[in-house]
This record gives sequence, structure tokens and C-alpha cells, in this order.
Amino acid sequence: MKAIMIMYDSLNRHMLAPYGCEWTKTPNFERLAERCVTFDKCYVGSLPCMPARREIHTGRYNFLHRSWGPMEPYDDSMPEILKRNGVYSHLISDHYHYWEDGGCTYHNRYSSWENVRGQEGDPWKGCVGDKVLPPHIGQCGKQDMVNREYTDTEDRMAQSVTFRAGVEFLERNHGADNWFLQVETFDPHEPFYVQDEDLMGFETEYDGPLFDWPGYHRVTEEERPYVQHVRNKYAALLQMCDRNLGKILDKMDEYNLWEDTMLIVNTDHGFMLGEHDWWAKSNEINFYEEIVHTPLFIYDPRSRAAGRCECLVQTIDLAPTLLEFFGLPVPGDMLGHVLKDTIAEGKPVRETCLYGTCGAQISCTDAHYAYVLAPAVKTNEPLYNYTLMPTHMREMFPTEELQELELSEPFSFTKGCRLLKIKNVEKREYTNGLGEHPYKTLLVDLKKDPKESEPISNPEVEEYFRKEMVRIMKENDAPKEQYVRMGLEAE
Repeated sequence: MKAIMIMYDSLNRHMLAPYGCEWTKTPNFERLAERCVTFDKCYVGSLPCMPARREIHTGRYNFLHRSWGPMEPYDDSMPEILKRNGVYSHLISDHYHYWEDGGCTYHNRYSSWENVRGQEGDPWKGCVGDKVLPPHIGQCGKQDMVNREYTDTEDRMAQSVTFRAGVEFLERNHGADNWFLQVETFDPHEPFYVQDEDLMGFETEYDGPLFDWPGYHRVTEEERPYVQHVRNKYAALLQMCDRNLGKILDKMDEYNLWEDTMLIVNTDHGFMLGEHDWWAKSNEINFYEEIVHTPLFIYDPRSRAAGRCECLVQTIDLAPTLLEFFGLPVPGDMLGHVLKDTIAEGKPVRETCLYGTCGAQISCTDAHYAYVLAPAVKTNEPLYNYTLMPTHMREMFPTEELQELELSEPFSFTKGCRLLKIKNVEKREYTNGLGEHPYKTLLVDLKKDPKESEPISNPEVEEYFRKEMVRIMKENDAPKEQYVRMGLEAE
């Protein structure tokens, strides 16, 4: 058996034709949907980028215990389990967060891996001194503009190199058995850098400032006239993503990989392109449907099922699904579900699920309602990171954070290991100058109000979701202080 995962970053379901978008150009995603089961109710768990990837490895939430960080020594890793059991696992990625302090333990879990350089602020090509930046609004960074000098044609762009390597792997190994290939691109993550010919399909003329990298904030008055331009840039980059997806599908056709190869096409989260008057995936606001409700396509050669699936699924389900596909037992610490029967016959695996980012709100949904619970007190405390790998996104924990650490007792999933218990100071990013968090508790009826513009009050429904939160948090062995922070009664 063989499996391929094509993973994007910040891929918006509402911008894809299989999910109803009529103005973008995604014919290969339509082609994909004809072959696969298209999931209509797929949600993230832990946000953002690396927490979501940790879920793909471990099959369980991690945002209740720590912030962005690496794989931990006690973590179960799906590609490593494959590797240890005779299934060759190979990662090809231009997602440069893998090579930072907070991601550097992921790629070595695979049998082999290739990194492709040059996305966003990847410290790739050296440029000593200043660099003159073009007139712009939004963000514009020196390193990114240096990198663009070396990716000035489509064939030199990191996404293209990544998918070329994926095609090369298939050409070399299609006749072999027992392998898992993960082709993962940073696109269509911001900045929405494309060649001019791609943008021409969406706007023939543009005379405004460079604007392809919105910040993590409200749409400003300066930015408002250019919202559609940013959407056009995203759509142009999405068009490139679609073309490269087609190259993998072509190889699956050429080598008849549909006979014995599982195909998963997924993303870590979505992105707001001016919806709700916000950009990106800011930690200061509710994680709207545009961010947490994600596209997912799966083809299982055993059933060859295709069509729509209304079952509620999550990122944490991918690891168990892949392990079962290769005939391997699912570790007990993986709390995601095997989707074999869900794919084949629409068998439900859960009624509700959690999602969130460490130190912010905790949300629960059944895909009918979304309940967003804010911390109970303005100081957003108590809150700790639990880890044996004290690194943040791009740096190690500074010594000031480590000076007052404690040792916690083991959690149910830490293989008997006590962990460093470190006060979470990153939450300061989410508070104002008075140390007050900006969060609100909200209940939204997604069926009646899909744009989430009119929160409702329904005490009975809210109580149901609070109980579901407690149940799922207990199942995940959440730290006791999380219940205190969120004002929940641990039953």
C-alpha cells in the first residue's frame, strides 16, 4: 500500500470550486473532488501552523498544554511509526518553519526529507546592510524581497521546486510498495507572491502600491480600497497551487496509483481576506469559520468512494487513518479517529470537537453551532506551558522564563515523564496595555448565520457546549488550571 498527502498552508475552502466558489480558477481541485470524498465539516484542532502539524503527527490536540513548539520526546509520530514498521516515509516541504527552533524536530521523524528554500522570511540568501523596499502598504520585509530576487520565474519559485521533487519521487518509486509521501507547500500562505501572468487572470491593470502581505490586524482605512486586490493576489497564488496539484494527479493517472494509493489533500487552517473586516488569523479575535473550517479530500483505494461527506472530522484524525491504512495499530495516546468507515459509508466519529490556540479562547462546535468561550478573568490566568523542549517559534525560551519553572507530574500521554511547567508569558501578545485580554464569549448559529455576524443567546445550548468542553478536555487530560482559567467546573 502507498499514501500521498498534499498539504497546503492557509488554504481557504470558500475559495475553492468544490466548496462553491465561482470566481477562482481551480479545475484540478474539481478533478480531485470527482475522485475523492470531499468533507464538508472538517475543522482544525490546534492552531496555527506548527501546532496543526504536531496534530498530524500525534493525532491529538496540543494547544491545551503548550504553545507553538517542536515535537516532544514523548510524542507519538505517525511518520516515525511508519518508518519503524517498514513503511518508507518521505517529506518534501518549503515550509520554512520546520527549520526554526520551534519546528526542528519534525522532519527527522521521516525516513528521508527534502527542504526547499525561499518562502517569506526564510533566512536563505544573504544580503549585508539595508535593502531599499518598494512603495508598499501592509507588510514588506527585507529578507522576503531578497528571496524574490532568486524566485523571479515560476519554475524557480519554492512551490514549483517542491512539487517537482514530488513528481520526481513518484517517477522513481511508483513501482515500489509501502511508502508514504508528504508534499507540503507554504502556499497559499501570505505573502501572496505570484508572477504577473497569474495575476492577469484576475485583474488586467493595477496601479496601486505593493500589497500582497496583510498584517494580523483589522483592515485599516488605508488598506480598505485594496481588499479586492489582495483577494486577487490570493486567487492567483491559488491558481498556481491548483496547477501543481494537477501534476501529482497526472502521475497518479499515469502510473495507475489509484489502485493501491491513499490520497489526502489538506491544510493546517484557513485565512481571512477582509471578511469580518479582519486579515489573516489574528489571535485577538474569534477564530471564524474562514480560519477553522477547512477543506479536506481523501481517496481510499479500498472503497474508492467519492462524493460528499457530512461527518464532523478533524486534523487529529489523519494520523490514525494513515496508520490503519498501512495495517498498523493506533497508539492509545492518539485521540483522533480512523476514517476508513467514514470515507466508505459516512459513519460518524464524533458529535463535537474543540479548537483553539494556546492561551486564547477555547471553542467547541458541532458544525451547527460554534461556541467560543473567553477566559474567565481579564488577566487570562493561570496559564502554563508544559514541555521538555523549551523553544518558541524562532528562539529558545529565554532564561528569564526558565528561572521559576516547576516540574509537573506526568500527564496520561507523556509516557511517565514529568514535564517542565513554565509560566506562559506569550499571552502578553493578546492583552492590552492594562493586561486585559480582548476576548468575548460568543454563540453563533452557523446554519442560520453562516457569516457569524449576529451572535445569539441560548443558555441551554451554551450549557451543552460547556459540558462538552469539559468532557473533551478531560479526555485530553487538560491541566487543572485550564478549567480555572476558562471558568469551567471539572466534574
